Amino acid sequence: MGNLNPMNIFLNQEIDRMQKVLINIRQTLQDLLLAIDGIIIMNEILQDTLDKIYDALVPDIWKRGSWAAATLGFWFTELIDRNSQFNDWCFKGRPPSFWIAGFFNPQGFLTAMRQEVSRAHKGWALDQVVLFNDVTSKMKEDVATAPNEGVYVYGLYLDGAGWDRRNSKLMESINKVLYTLIPIVHIYAINGPPKIANLLYSSPVYKKVRRTDLNYITSLYLITLKPPDHWILRGVALLCDIQ
Repeated sequence: MGNLNPMNIFLNQEIDRMQKVLINIRQTLQDLLLAIDGIIIMNEILQDTLDKIYDALVPDIWKRGSWAAATLGFWFTELIDRNSQFNDWCFKGRPPSFWIAGFFNPQGFLTAMRQEVSRAHKGWALDQVVLFNDVTSKMKEDVATAPNEGVYVYGLYLDGAGWDRRNSKLMESINKVLYTLIPIVHIYAINGPPKIANLLYSSPVYKKVRRTDLNYITSLYLITLKPPDHWILRGVALLCDIQ
């Protein structure tokens, strides 16, 4: 896998964390079966696990080191999707696009990409390399190859605004549409501050609907014909998960 490559180091770290989640699930369920059969004592942790599963909620012990979800169904679906992304990347090679919400440490993913790009350019210092992005007109199914540099990211939803796909710019929300899936975003690194030709809104990106510091990932630039303050007052943000 070329362990010295920043992206492969990141993948190894993510797989290690997923392994811990899977081991935790397996051990808890094995202990729960033994407790139900009366072989071991049904302690508070196992009782909580049993109650939460019955109520279709995520057991507290599974939340530790994993991710938040409204129901056990959503949590388990995300478990399968995350594991599938890691499996494909590990055994089929680097994917053409990434589901950034499927990472434990999405900030680390972007940092690894910055390191990768800075190493590819002689004379680029990592502390001067900054992230920049373009929103493409393509959806996930339209992308078959990775970009020459940087990464393609999919699965981001606009909250508080709509997206003009033809002109690749922000627009007002469509009536009764709460969230809008935007096309693939090409995130890459540049050496020094960007030379901006268009009006851009710096949109915060959050892992979940709940906008907290813990859920904040980064900010992405979105083209706008209106002053950025217009969208700031509307609280426009990008969400990785709308469940």
